[in-house]
Amino acid sequence: MRKGEQPPWIVPDDLWERIEPLLPKVERRRRHPGRKRLDDRKALCGILFVLYTAIPWEFLPQELGFGSGMTCWRRLRDWHHAGVWEQLHQLLLAELHAAGKLDWSKAVIDSSHIRALKGGPKPVRARSTKAGRAPSTM
Repeated sequence: MRKGEQPPWIVPDDLWERIEPLLPKVERRRRHPGRKRLDDRKALCGILFVLYTAIPWEFLPQELGFGSGMTCWRRLRDWHHAGVWEQLHQLLLAELHAAGKLDWSKAVIDSSHIRALKGGPKPVRARSTKAGRAPSTM
C-alpha cells in the first residue's frame, strides 16, 4: 500500500454508492428494539478485512470499528442469500461493457459456471493385469 492510499478493505464512496441500493433494507423493531444495528458500510469493510487478511472471522479486531466477526459473517450470509453479490457483479459488468473496457478474448468458462448437459465420456472399465479374476471379498 502506497503512502496516502486507503487500505483495500475501506470501501470508496463511488463504490459504496453502487452497493448501498442493492442491500436489503432492515427495519428496526419498534417494540423491543434491542441494540442498534451495525452500519452496513462498516460491516462490508469488516467482511473485506477478513477476506483480504484471511484471518478467522472470530479474530476480527474490535478496534477497527467493523463490529464483531460473527456480525460481519452473518451480514455476508444474508447478502449472499439476497443476491447482492450477483446483482453487483452484473451491475459492474454492465458498466464496464458500456465503457468498452471488457476484453472477452480473455474470458474463461468452465463447468463450475456452466453445466455440462451431456457429461463427459464414460470411463472405460479398467483392464486387469492378472490373467484370472480376483477372489471375492464377500
